Amino acid sequence: MSATPYDAIIVGSGAGGAATAYRMVRGGLRVLQIEKGTHLPVDGSTLDVERVVHRGEFLAREPWVDGRGGALEPEEHINVGGKTKWYGAALLRFSAADFSAEPAYGCRGWPLTYDDLAPYYAEAESLLGVRSLAAEPGLARILGRLTGPRSPWQSASMPMALAPEIERFPREAAHFDGFASVQDLKGEADRSLIRLLADDAGYTLLTGADVVGLCAAPGTVKRITGVRLADGREFHAGCVVLAAGALHSPRLLARHLDATGLANTLPMANNVGRNLKLHLLTALVAIGARYQRDLIRKTRLLTHRDYPHSSAQPLGFDGELIATLIPAFVPGLMRRALGARAYGFFVQTEDGSDPRNRILERRTGTRVERVLDYDARRLDSAAREHRRFTRALQRSLLAAGLLGLGKRVGLAGTAHACGTLVCGADPRDSVVDADGCVHGLSGLYVADGSVLPRSSRVNPALSIYAWGLRIGARVAGQLHRPQHATEALS
Repeated sequence: MSATPYDAIIVGSGAGGAATAYRMVRGGLRVLQIEKGTHLPVDGSTLDVERVVHRGEFLAREPWVDGRGGALEPEEHINVGGKTKWYGAALLRFSAADFSAEPAYGCRGWPLTYDDLAPYYAEAESLLGVRSLAAEPGLARILGRLTGPRSPWQSASMPMALAPEIERFPREAAHFDGFASVQDLKGEADRSLIRLLADDAGYTLLTGADVVGLCAAPGTVKRITGVRLADGREFHAGCVVLAAGALHSPRLLARHLDATGLANTLPMANNVGRNLKLHLLTALVAIGARYQRDLIRKTRLLTHRDYPHSSAQPLGFDGELIATLIPAFVPGLMRRALGARAYGFFVQTEDGSDPRNRILERRTGTRVERVLDYDARRLDSAAREHRRFTRALQRSLLAAGLLGLGKRVGLAGTAHACGTLVCGADPRDSVVDADGCVHGLSGLYVADGSVLPRSSRVNPALSIYAWGLRIGARVAGQLHRPQHATEALS
């Protein structure tokens, strides 16, 4: 046990960080959670289309460059709860097959099985209030034309973390996908996990604090004992958990490896930041003659039997928001008129792993350049399936009386970023083991989407929550403080 006030320090408060903190504190550990951002305002500004969409007031605005040196601003959010405050609340489990390797498609396997994660999936669903919603009339009409006994299209219920009373708040119901709830009507890391710990003496949340480095025990750079902040402060604990996200956690680890010379000696070091996955994404607007009056919209998942790595889900966008996806050359009044008659779909395809797709930092003197080097052309099978799946959906929508206009989501769309500290059994081709511990180091764990070997064809958030709960439970079991334990994992 650590002689410091904390048993564990967690860097970041998104899905993985919040889940890990919850399970550790409930397991009796003293936890310090450090978040670079602060709490979001509750004045209604996070539901304002102008401020959120057009001005991007709540984005991190960090300057990056792509693999060719072009300027890039990833759509990252730095606040308590991380991206989960802004996500569309779709929380789907990966399938059992998603835990196996698929070399022909470029997919790595997990070092654990679906059954290993299943109890944590169930716990996350319970904590977040995940439920199924019935398809509303407009969507049911569209799906009725697409699906059927002889159709290659299948429609399944979309598990959603939306409060049952959300329909009584039309502004929230029409602005939950890509917006932060003011009335706490969405299950997310802050509302569903962090706030449950607020009155626990074993939990401390430090906000507005930027972690810039890791601290090692005296005499051994392989034993991580704390973190260093940008203002010079240091905090120490029995272990440190990285949960700052797939674009940020790898950079913290890489700094330590470079500063200590471990980058040249540890087999896992060459994998840090590599195997970045973003999903191949297309926003598709389906325009018809009928006004669309559905409120929630995001209630069903659409798949095709010929494209096993792809899916489409309705966007939780009303006509006003869908109009922002229609090309700018269309006059404003016409865009709004078309938006009122349109349904939005979010098309995503699993992109596999390629070590050339990576994030890193380049330092020149005092200048630091953040690099996001990702090229979908390195993933030929995924790129081909995404094109074909999108075209198949457009053809089927046209046959159903809707014109589908698609726009690819570019590199800035990092909502599903994962895989940059990939988990695996062999340190020669992975960074962390099946328990989230970094190969070759002690006292350092990873609990965010960085660990995911596969991105699946669905949103990764629930798998990140489940991974965090599992890591928190296992570390709490190792560092158990029975006099403070308040709950054990059933």
